[in-house]
Order: sequence, then structure tokens, then C-alpha cells
Amino acid sequence: MRTLLFFGMTLAMSLGIGTSAFAQAPRQPHAGEIAAGLRRLGVTGSVLYVAAHPDDENTRFLAWLVGERGLRAGYLSLTRGDGGQNLIGTEQDELLGLIRTYELLAARRVDGAEQYFTRARDFGYTKSADEALRIWGHDAVLADVVLAIRRFQPDLIVTRFNTKPPNHGHHTASALLAAEAFTAAADPKRFPEQLDLVKPWKADRLLNNVSTWSLKPDADMSGYLKVDVGGYDALLGRSWGEISAESRSQHKSQGFGVPAERGPLLEYFTPLDGTRPKADVFEGLDLSWRRWKGTEAVARAVDDAVKGFDARAPSRTVPALLRVHEALSALPDDHPWKALKLRETEALIAACAGLFLEARAPEAAGVPGAPVTLNVFALNRSPAALRLVSVTLPGGESVPVNAALAEHTPFKLEKKVTLPEDAAITTPYWLRKPISGGLFTLEDSARALTGLPEGGPALAVTFVYEVGGRRITVTRPVVHVWTDPVRGELYRAFEVVPAVTATLERDRVMFPNGAAQAISVVLGAGRAEASGKVRLELPQGWRSEPVEHAFQLAARGDERTVQFRVTPPKGATEKARLRVVVDTGGRAESWRVRNVAHEHLPPLAVRQPSEATLIPFALATKVKRLGYIPGPGDRVAESLAAVGYEVTVLPEERLASEKLERFDAILVGVRAFNANPRLAVHRERLLDYVKQGGRLVVQYNTNSRVGPLAAFVGPYPLELGRERVTDETAVMTPVSKDEPLLRAPNRLTAADFDGWVQERGLYFASKWDDHYRPVFELNDAGEAPLRGSLLVTRHGKGVFVYTGLAFFRQLPAGVPGAYRLLANVLAQ
Repeated sequence: MRTLLFFGMTLAMSLGIGTSAFAQAPRQPHAGEIAAGLRRLGVTGSVLYVAAHPDDENTRFLAWLVGERGLRAGYLSLTRGDGGQNLIGTEQDELLGLIRTYELLAARRVDGAEQYFTRARDFGYTKSADEALRIWGHDAVLADVVLAIRRFQPDLIVTRFNTKPPNHGHHTASALLAAEAFTAAADPKRFPEQLDLVKPWKADRLLNNVSTWSLKPDADMSGYLKVDVGGYDALLGRSWGEISAESRSQHKSQGFGVPAERGPLLEYFTPLDGTRPKADVFEGLDLSWRRWKGTEAVARAVDDAVKGFDARAPSRTVPALLRVHEALSALPDDHPWKALKLRETEALIAACAGLFLEARAPEAAGVPGAPVTLNVFALNRSPAALRLVSVTLPGGESVPVNAALAEHTPFKLEKKVTLPEDAAITTPYWLRKPISGGLFTLEDSARALTGLPEGGPALAVTFVYEVGGRRITVTRPVVHVWTDPVRGELYRAFEVVPAVTATLERDRVMFPNGAAQAISVVLGAGRAEASGKVRLELPQGWRSEPVEHAFQLAARGDERTVQFRVTPPKGATEKARLRVVVDTGGRAESWRVRNVAHEHLPPLAVRQPSEATLIPFALATKVKRLGYIPGPGDRVAESLAAVGYEVTVLPEERLASEKLERFDAILVGVRAFNANPRLAVHRERLLDYVKQGGRLVVQYNTNSRVGPLAAFVGPYPLELGRERVTDETAVMTPVSKDEPLLRAPNRLTAADFDGWVQERGLYFASKWDDHYRPVFELNDAGEAPLRGSLLVTRHGKGVFVYTGLAFFRQLPAGVPGAYRLLANVLAQ
């Protein structure tokens, strides 16, 4: 049974599983897609795939489930990928999680599956499932997996990973939780607080999708269930391997672009729990309407619609679809497939009629209490007899229409609505509250959103239309549409924004040696003619010059940067909190906005209280002028500039002509040699810089079978491995008690290694020439000590350093000891 990826997406949209930020230019499904969607109406089966991160999912299997078998498929990712790494920008932590969330939604729009999450935060690589479950809270994340199962009601649950180490602890935890939730979801005594939202659900079987990359090339696969997911659909003109590759390639921040696959593609499975098939993953399961009593009329109506479809005149199938709609409506309201198939049928009716419904706003955003003009548009692009009954606007006003939608005769309505004074500011629902610990904390009002990829739209318009005597309700988010001269017509969701945002350039401000620091605040207007005063709320003893700034912004989108000079109390050593407050007409607010802009994503923004951590600390620096060769996705250069270094960014094309000798030290960004193989051209020049007395510090690069390192800059042989220490509290033991790097210019102690985040380091050196001097010995619990985290060698008159220590995480996180250690490394 082949089906249509478009209608997998349509179903997800109708369920509120996505579309608010991903407002897309409308796309009418072609006749082949409609035909495939009609056949899908006859399938009543679902599969939930479970893993740990964005990009863990098997897109080949998902595309095959939706496309070839016509099933409802979902991917439950325990995390949003916040702890990963970023190949396309400098975003880390929750902003990276936002990027990866929308890359997953892009992938699901391609393969047709639906997307779910738990509240678990990706805190980075861990070698232990026990650590993952302890940090997340075992029962909390288990509850979320159970909720996803009860919401999705799958026949099959499939795990990507097994429970056998070694593995990423998040991976192992996902398999453990899926196995536990398989049973718990069916038990009404487990997590009974969910039962006002969902009902207990018993899946038929639990399978593991065998990770063949972990097996030996000559492994015996005869004991596994085998599925060929490499089919081809003539209606779509594509194979599932081609669709899968496009889906997989949406994970751009992780560098997971893959080639299309054609021909047979074998996937292997092993039963874990429930009924145990012997030859086929769906063995013994009837996934048609025959599995349900009293559905004979539905099955007949679907068959008639499929047989009578005319690809040249899809609107002729509308009467048959109305009979499907009538038969579905007659089912009991608690039938598990009634609501889902009604929505699919309604999407097909609209597709066959070429019905276009939209609500636009001329501006991309509005502020609470302000009017918004809405342009509502409806167009029937077929001979089907449709009648527009009413349009309901945001706020509840229903506008009666009661007019026929004649073929190619647009209906237009312009109306103004006023946003409520207490309208919620648009921001991702899981980021509204401060992040602490291993879980995202949700507001009480967002409880029903738990596990969904995004919340609902800021504004929506509801259309009611009539066809063949049946009324159908369609809700559309309000969108803003504009034309880019290069990319053409673009869509984005309408947002509710503050009147004025006050965004700090840094959310952690370092105060080395008690020196005053300039703190810049970018004021942005959410409405026309915004004016007022902006000030800093500081703890006792901290001073701001000036105390406040008056400002005036002439139009929405205008920006102005103001600067305060902040001085800590004399002798301050404790962290403090700063809050930016904007007064506009007697209303005091504190909002910052962090925008995420990448061409493959919709415009994204996180709006939160405008606050920063102030961090006084002692720092001695011996060098001043730094050259920085950037790698992908780190903020080390700007972090060093903020504490007084003179940093010059040196892109590869500048290295050939730059006078390197003018720099006291040159620092190479993470994965620079991986991301830009042309850096190898400059190897001899960089080594000559060292030989003449320079200091060259290379942060981690990777070297593996998948991504081999073409060239490296070290003066003596050095092999990079995959060793890492994930425990950010691991003891840092000096290899030599007389290690000079720990004495000057900062005398380091154990306290300098407190407060590190996520990990100590990664991709340590695994082998090195005797010329190199290892500085530290460290390890995760139960493992042998590693010495490859920081290697130093003299070369000519200068010094070369390789380090896998995670400075790229520690500096933006405001870890004083990391600044002090790096200052010593740069000064060698």
C-alpha cells in the first residue's frame, strides 16, 4: 500500500503537532499525491519510533512506513539536541536545540512522519544511562514517554538503540525507557494524572531496529526479521531511499547530508516484548478497517473513493469523500481512528477541490493591546459546489458569510482585531521558564503541550464551509508574507512581541580584576514610536554609569544600542545578577530577543527576561595580541575579546598575506581543519611562525572513518582519537607537580576546575611523539586515566599546543577557571 507523504504532514498540522513557526507557502498536492492519500484512508495502523536525539531516527524506515505501507508513523526524540555541536553557526545550548527541533520538523515534512519529544534536556555526551536518568529524573522522563505512547496509540513501538553498552548514555536510556513505557502505558495505575488528556494504550509489540553499523561485516543476519525499505512509488516518481536521503539531509547543523539511495535497502529487527512475529514485522496484525467492528460502511466508502478517482478531475471524487466523511462521523466518538481519519478525509476534500484558505497580516508582529489588520482569503479552484458559511476571527468574533465559493471567484475579507493586553509574548513554550537541571520546566498552562514540537500559533482564523450538505471546519494560522528579491515569496508566522526589547550582547559578563566593564544593550521597537527609559537593576554595591538612558524609536523594527559602564564592588568575588528594565509610559518590562536566522529554517526567536550573570574574577594575561583562525560554531574569539585580548579573526583566505609575526599567539577554533581542508595549505607557514618564536594553540579536531582528517598542523606526529571525559567534575591531576603551565601567569588550583559545564573535553590525542608533554591526567569514573587532553611542545623558538579541553563551551558559559587556564596556555 503506497501513500502520500503530504497527508502525513497534513494530519500532523490538523492535530496541532506543528506549523506555528514553520508557516509555509501553501502547496497544492498533485493528483498522484491525492491518489496515494485516498488509499491511505483504508489503513488503520501506526508505528512509534523511539530514540534520543534529532538525527537518531531511521528516515529510511519512516519514509517506507508512511509511503509504502500507508501507516501513521511518529518519531519520539527524548531530547531536542541542545548538547550537540553546530556546524552552521555559533548557537549552543537551547538555541541549538531550537535549530535542531525545526530541522526535525523539516525532515518530517519530507518523510511524512510526525514528531514528538519529552522534556529531557540534552546535557551532552554521557557514557552512562544511569547518569542520564539521574540527571533527567527517571520517573519524569518515563512519564513523558508513556504520554507519547498514549497520545499516539501505536501498534508497534520500535527502538533505534539497544541496552547493551558501550553506547551514548542517552541512546541506552531511550531503549530502557521505551521498554518500561511499553508496559506502563497500558496500566491505568501508572501516571493516572495523564488520564484527563489521554487513555491507557497497549501496543502490540516492541521491536529493536538493529544498528547494523555496530555489527561485524560478516555478521550472521539470519536470526533477524528483515524488511526491504527500498521501494519506488510511481505516483511520486521517487524511491523511499531518495525521500529518506532528503529527510536525513535536513539535519544541517550536524552535517548529516547524505546521498540518495536506490534499489533494495534492508533493515533488520528483533522482537523485544509483546507478540513475537517470526517472518515480518507486521505479521499477524490486521491494519485495515476490518480490525474494528462496525466499520464496514467506512471500508466500502473508502474503496469507492479509491476506485472512482479521476486524476484529471479530482473534484469529481468529492461526493465519494463526503460518503467517507459520513461513515466516519457515524462511528462512536471514542473510536481511536475516528478523529484522525476525519481530518485526513477533510484534507483530501480540500485538496480535490483545490481549496485555498489563508489569513495574512501586513506586519510580521504586533504588541499586546494593539490593533492588527487581517486579510482573509478563500478560493475554490474547482467546479465543486462549496459554500463559505462563516469566518471566526481571533478573539472569537464570528463573521457570517453564507455565500457560494464559485470556481475561481475569490472571497476577501479585511478586518481589524485588537490583541489582548495580556496576550502571551511569542516564544517556544519549553523556553518560557528558566532552564535548570535535566528537564525543561513548563508553565501550568502548557501542560497539554508536553512532548509536542511547538505550541500553537499566536493568532488563527477559523473557516467553516459547506459541501454536499456537510460542514467542515478549517483553522489557519495568521501569517505574514513578503517577497525576497532572491528567494521569492516567503512566509512566517505572525508573532506577539514586546513593545520594546532590551537585549544584552552577553548574558554572562566577566569582570577581570575588578575592572569596570562596558555593557551594551540593543533596544528594539516592537511598535511604531516607542519611547521611554532603560535602566539596569543591579545588586547592592554594584554601580552603573549612567543610571538610565532615555530613548526614542521611530518605527517598528528600529534599533538603538545604548551602553552602561558597570563597576563591581571593591574586592567582589561572588557572582551577581543584572536585569534590564524598560519603562514605556508607566509600564516596566524586561524582555530580550535572540533571533535564529538560517536560510533552511523559518525565522525563529526566543524571548525571555533580559538578564545576565556578572562574574568578577582574577585574571593575569601575559600576551595581548591574538590571531584567531575560526572553526564552525564557537564563540571563543568574542569571549577572549570581552576580557581584554586584542583579537583579530583570520579566515583562511587571509592567512597567506597576513603578517603572523605581529601576533603574540594564534588560536585555532574547534574543528577548523575538519571544516576547511584548505587550512592545510598554510601548515608550513604556521609552523614557521612557531619556529620563529610564536605560540600556536589548536583546539580539538576530529579524525574518524566517517570524517578523516586530511591534514594537521602539529610539528611532530600526533594522532587524534575519540577519547573524551564527559564528567565536568572529573579531577584534573597534573602529570607533573612542577608543571610550569599551572604556575604562570595565573597560579591555578583545584578551584579553577569547579563550575565547568557539560564536559571536561573531547577528541583527545590518542598517540603522540615524545616531543609532546602531556599536562593533565583525567578520567571518567571506572575508566583508565587519559593524558591526551592538553599537549605542549617546543618547536624552534616557539610553542605548539593541542587541546581537546572544551574551552568553546566554558568561555561562553562564564567559567573563570577556564579563562585562567587558557591564559596560561596562550602565554607558554
